[in-house]
Amino acid sequence: MTDLQCPARVFLARHGEAEYETELLMDHGGSLTATGRAQARELGEKLRSERIAHVYCSTVSRAVQTAELAAGVLGVEVTVREGLVELGLGEAYGKPAGTGIFTDEMKAWAAGDLDAAYPGSESARDIAARVVPVLDRLADQHRGEAVLVVSHGGALVATQAVLGPPPGLSWHVPNCAYAVLEGDADGWRLG
Repeated sequence: MTDLQCPARVFLARHGEAEYETELLMDHGGSLTATGRAQARELGEKLRSERIAHVYCSTVSRAVQTAELAAGVLGVEVTVREGLVELGLGEAYGKPAGTGIFTDEMKAWAAGDLDAAYPGSESARDIAARVVPVLDRLADQHRGEAVLVVSHGGALVATQAVLGPPPGLSWHVPNCAYAVLEGDADGWRLG
């Protein structure tokens, strides 16, 4: 980040509930369910008083849909950023979903083991190495403003763990839950 005088506030959120084309783990896809669409609109309502200047999201459809619905409530534009995607699947690609893959790794991140990684996948450090530069650019662009960033559960846990986990950081992030970050020239602080 450049020398920021006014901190930027980032509301880093997970996408809404989604359904998938297959029961196998893939690094793309997912469409919001009716519940997920309601969660996304509710996210916008919850943040209405925060004067959100812009919404950013990952390239994955479930995040884009969440961002567009929340932005519609907030009356702002949406921009997609590649660095905000979910953790790389590595050797889990194509394996059945819902089998607890990545649970141990995300629990380890929440407990402070930032190098834990599923074979061929990313560690918390790896994920933060691509997410935090995106956040840094947003902080430079939105000095003194608040933005909503819609990403994914693994990316959210990893980023918080690397930035200095809040007490009681959970490995499980509910749909449309968010963390509040403040960024300035001194770095990032979790709110």
